[in-house]
Amino acid sequence: MQRPATASLPALDPDSARHSARAAAHLRQAIGAAGGWLPFDQWMAQALYAPGLGYYAAGALKLAAPAVDARGMPIAAGDFVTAPELTPLFGHTVARQVAQVLADTGTATVLEFGAGTGALADSVLAGLDALGVSADYRIIEVSADLRARQQARLAPHGARVQWLDALPTSFSGCVLANEVLDAMPVSLFRWSEAGAVLERGVALDANGDFAWDDRPAGAPLAQAVAARMPPLPGYVSEINLQAEAWMRAMGGWLACGAALLFDYGFPRREYYHPQRAGGTLMCHLRHHAHADPLVAPGVQDITAHVDFTAMADAALEAGLQVLGYTSQARFLMNAGLAELLARHDPADARAYAQAVAPVQKLLSEAEMGELFKVLAVGRDIAAPLRGFARGDRLAAL
Repeated sequence: MQRPATASLPALDPDSARHSARAAAHLRQAIGAAGGWLPFDQWMAQALYAPGLGYYAAGALKLAAPAVDARGMPIAAGDFVTAPELTPLFGHTVARQVAQVLADTGTATVLEFGAGTGALADSVLAGLDALGVSADYRIIEVSADLRARQQARLAPHGARVQWLDALPTSFSGCVLANEVLDAMPVSLFRWSEAGAVLERGVALDANGDFAWDDRPAGAPLAQAVAARMPPLPGYVSEINLQAEAWMRAMGGWLACGAALLFDYGFPRREYYHPQRAGGTLMCHLRHHAHADPLVAPGVQDITAHVDFTAMADAALEAGLQVLGYTSQARFLMNAGLAELLARHDPADARAYAQAVAPVQKLLSEAEMGELFKVLAVGRDIAAPLRGFARGDRLAAL
């Protein structure tokens, strides 16, 4: 067994420390119940979603508050910032693509998965209203805490916003998922020196602390890994079979329309590049990013980058069309972000600076513009989507 490298993390406040201790006790019980070893996907699922204890199932502040500083940037609160929290211009721009999908399909409903604070829903609805498009909005949210925050924020929109407790059996319209795929539990694997696939799990060391433990992978995982990359002894990475299953399931309920998936990740040849030998697993705690998922359970986010080739393949297997794939920066520019920004008066220097600063973060290659990608899949979409008019990277998948 291997102890993970100790991360230099911000000190937890007393309430967070007590919550993490309860989450850790729950995870120790889960390891014991599983015979002393828990596959990492199950660890991640419990650490994020265990009722009342997991990061997304408890009441701690996760996403940054909408307050901004003098430069127009969100004040550091919670653990991380997503694009909709940076500026409503993100959602207003996405609304332009949503409006095209709704017009093309003759529908008037948007379905969002994992709506966070409700910032994206709020700004998309405002953007649609500005375009003269009346639409209903549906949300599927697994976090009771976040659902309550969404309900408070979106109350002014009235009954046009509703929350669903289960997937629809059939849906027509536009689907949105911003940073949803990266939060789905992943399996970890390592190639052994002998060229075998090992599955990485979590066990307890002699002191009762969490430690990595690699064991021979079962046939389904070993075959899935071997189909995607050659043996590279010592190479550690992830595979998100749950996200792929979610994409395939979409083929069963998306009757007509398009899904826009925003997340950070790469096409497969970049995801499993020989130089990315440690994988993409990342954790976020109080705006501190690190790669140790075994510390601070229950109070830190755990994510992995998205293999967009796998997502596109899963969509095709389910009978869906792959409609476009590009960087977030290119998508936003294609969809009209520059035009929306131009409506701000440069003569009002303070207001203009507050509008421009977060947009620069959204578009910069050094920030979110290149790391974040947009994948569109759907069914019965005739017209090319405007968000992919230039710079479409489908050939890279």
